[in-house]
Amino acid sequence: MKRALPVTREENFPEWYQAVVDQADLAETSPVRGCMIIKPWGWGVWELIQAALDRRIKETGHDNCYFPLFIPMSFIAQEASHVEGFAKEMAVVTHHRLKAQDGKLVVDPASELEEPLVVRPTSETIIGDAFRRWISSYRDLPVLMNQWANVVRWEMRTRLFLRTAEFLWQEGHTAHATKEDALEETLKMLEVYRELAEDVLAMPVVVGEKPENERFPGADSTFSIEAMMQDGKALQAGTSHYLGQNFSRAQNIRFQAATGELDYCHTTSWGVSTRLIGGVIMTHGDDDGLRLPPRIAPKQVVIVPMLREKPEDAELLAYCEALEDELNGVTAFSQPMRVKLDRKPIRSANKRWDWLRRGAPILLEIGPRDMAGNQVTMIRRDRLRDGDKILSQGLARAEFVARAPALLSEIQANLFAEAKARLDGNIRSDFKDFDAIAAYFGEAGEDDAKSAFKGFVRAPWARPTGPELEEIETRLKARKLTLRNIPVGQTRTEDACVFTGRPAVEEILIARAY
Repeated sequence: MKRALPVTREENFPEWYQAVVDQADLAETSPVRGCMIIKPWGWGVWELIQAALDRRIKETGHDNCYFPLFIPMSFIAQEASHVEGFAKEMAVVTHHRLKAQDGKLVVDPASELEEPLVVRPTSETIIGDAFRRWISSYRDLPVLMNQWANVVRWEMRTRLFLRTAEFLWQEGHTAHATKEDALEETLKMLEVYRELAEDVLAMPVVVGEKPENERFPGADSTFSIEAMMQDGKALQAGTSHYLGQNFSRAQNIRFQAATGELDYCHTTSWGVSTRLIGGVIMTHGDDDGLRLPPRIAPKQVVIVPMLREKPEDAELLAYCEALEDELNGVTAFSQPMRVKLDRKPIRSANKRWDWLRRGAPILLEIGPRDMAGNQVTMIRRDRLRDGDKILSQGLARAEFVARAPALLSEIQANLFAEAKARLDGNIRSDFKDFDAIAAYFGEAGEDDAKSAFKGFVRAPWARPTGPELEEIETRLKARKLTLRNIPVGQTRTEDACVFTGRPAVEEILIARAY
C-alpha cells in the first residue's frame, strides 16, 4: 500500500511538512500574505497545548491579563536595543480612517495619528509602562503576569505555524526586587517549558543559555529549549529572558526598598507560540501524515463504523454509539477520554485515512463481524505499518475499554522515546576546530530541501564577545549555521574553543535551524 502523502520526508522535507499541514487539516494560508487560518483540528491541538501550559503558569503563581494590540511608537523607542532588534519586523498604523474617492477607498490624509502605533510584536514596553504605575514599594513585588495574545512580526519568508506574520502565543512578564529573584523566575519558567515540551508534546529538548549574539533584544541573558526535527535542524521551542534593569531604567519602573532607598526593578519575560504545533509535526510526523501525542490529540480514540448502506447499518451504529458512551466515561491522563464516532456517510476506507493523516492516536474500525464477536479492530497511529501492511489488532470490547488509558500512555511514551533516541544519537561532540565542523555540515544552498541529515554539534566554547563574536557569526551564516544554546549541567571542558583557540569554558550547541 502506497504512502498517504504525495511526498516523503526524504524526498523533500519542506514539501512534506506542507503536505502534512494540508492533509491533516490543521491550517491554510489566508488572503493576507504570511498569515494563516487555523482550522478546527489545528485549533483543537492549540487549545490543549494552551490548557496544559496555562495550568502550569497559574500553578507557579502568575495571573492572566490582557494588554492592547497597539503600542505607541514612543514606548518602543525607549529601549534602544529593543528597537534595533525588532525594527524591520514592525507593522505600523499611521492613519485611522478611509474615505471614498473616485469610486475607490483611499486613506484619508486628515486621519493621520498624532503618534504612530506599532502593532504588537511583543509587549515588554507597554506592560512596563503599567508596571511603572502599579509598583511603588517592595511590598508590591513580585508582580507575576501572563497574557495569551496574538502578535505581528512582518516576516519576509513565512511557513505555516513555523514563521507567520501574525501568530498566537503567551508572554509572561514579571518584576522583582532583586536579580536573584528575577533569575530564579527566568529559570523556573524555562523548566515549565521543558516539562511542557517533553511531558505533553513528547518533544525532547536541550535546555541552555543563549550566547550573547542570540539574546532577546534588550535582555541581560536569554535561555531556550532547542528541539531536533526529523531533518536534523533545530527548532527554538521556547525562550525565557532575564531583562535585568534595562527596561525598568528605560521606563522608570522603580520601587522603594525596605531601607527607604529607591531602586529599579529587575524584570523578566518568557513565551512560547503556535510554532510548537510546527515542532510537533516535524518531530512526530511520518510519510502517512501527522502523529499526535495523545495528550494534545483533540480526539484520542476515533470509532469508524464500516457502513454499507444496508438495513443492518442501524444496528452497527447502535453498537458503536454504546462503545462511544462507554469510552466517554473512561479517564486518561486525569481527564475524560476524548472520543469521536465518525458517522459521515462516506466509504470507511476514506474515513480511516482521514483520521490517520490527522494523527488520531487510536482508530477503531468496527464491522459486522466485530459487532457479532463483541470486539473491536484497533489501529495504533504510532505503529501504523510493517512495510506496506497496515497493522491492526482485534481485541475484545471490554478488554479495549479497560486498556485504553494504558494504551494512550504507551503511545505518548513511545513517541517521546523515538524522538529522544534521535536527539541523543545525533549530537556530535568530537570536532576540535571550526573547519572540521564546516566540512561536516557541508555547503548549504538557498534550497537545501534535500540536504543530508546532520543533527547537532556540541563544541568547545570560550564565550567570545564583541567584534570577535560578530566575525564568528559571519562565518556561521556563510554555512547557514547558528549558535543554539550552551547546554545546562555540563562540566568544564579541557579542550580549546573551536573558534578562537583559547581555553574553552564550556560547550555550545551548533546547528542549522528554523
